[in-house]
Amino acid sequence: MTADRAEAAASRPGTGNVQTTLRSNIAFTGVGLHTGQRARLRILPASANYGIWFRRTDVVGRDAMVPARWDAVTDTRLCTRLGNAAGVTVSTVEHLMAALAGCGIHNALIEIDGPEVPILDGSARPFVDAILARGLRRLPAPVTCFEVLDPVEVRDGAAWARLDPAPSLVIDFRIDFADAAIGRQAKRLDMANGAFVRELSDCRTFCRQADVERMRASGLALGGSYDNAVVVDGDRVLSPGGLRHPDEAVRHKMLDALGDLALAGAPILGRYSAERAGHALTNRLLHTLFATPGAFRLVDCGPEAHARLPGTGVDRADVPAVA
Repeated sequence: MTADRAEAAASRPGTGNVQTTLRSNIAFTGVGLHTGQRARLRILPASANYGIWFRRTDVVGRDAMVPARWDAVTDTRLCTRLGNAAGVTVSTVEHLMAALAGCGIHNALIEIDGPEVPILDGSARPFVDAILARGLRRLPAPVTCFEVLDPVEVRDGAAWARLDPAPSLVIDFRIDFADAAIGRQAKRLDMANGAFVRELSDCRTFCRQADVERMRASGLALGGSYDNAVVVDGDRVLSPGGLRHPDEAVRHKMLDALGDLALAGAPILGRYSAERAGHALTNRLLHTLFATPGAFRLVDCGPEAHARLPGTGVDRADVPAVA
């Protein structure tokens, strides 16, 4: 192998069972879906065992550091919001967290000068494409994983979410909406071998036209538009260009689930199943998992387990092309 090819191989996500970070900074600018506020966001490399942290660069006189962790979630209305003890928050983190997990990034510092992550096109694709274009750097520490040992489940009426033992992360999701443009959809994917990047990363957030005014009256979706969300009304897709996949809605719910599960702080080896679930139930599921004795264990990921993680072996060529 030539030196150039060796360098390229070392920079690919998931190369070897060690932790990774970005090779260099990446910047994004855009509006928040719910606040409508414009923000600049940068993803910076970090050292081994650092994890994922947000830093609010516009905050002065208070702790500006917010951990990307399940026990820092402060709100789950239509998005996932993180906060610290000083009351500093960052919202709509799920698409970025899904991109980091789906590309195999274990350590990063995310600087942002506003309260909400830019929505960009409503999917994780812009984050994924930029991360894979920049490349990853291997770090001198093994990857650890949460291995699910016993089933845990949470319910809220007809909605439920569950984790079961499995050798890799599998997401099995079902949704049911009255609008015929969505209807009842179901999809199951093993997240190994870059399935997230190829199958889910380009799937956009969606909403029903009937809900738009209600959300805006509640101070939500102020930055929403046909450019960053799929809007449906009955059997019609109102967003220009239509759907990227016939089942884009359930695929996006799976994207959200990966982002919310990434707040565990380490990759999960287990099967996540859900019906009509959202951010709140997924976060409750993590609380239940970590509060249940014997339901999980933290293990070093050997080569076989590492090969089954979502970010292993993906390449920029795997990123879906969009119109």
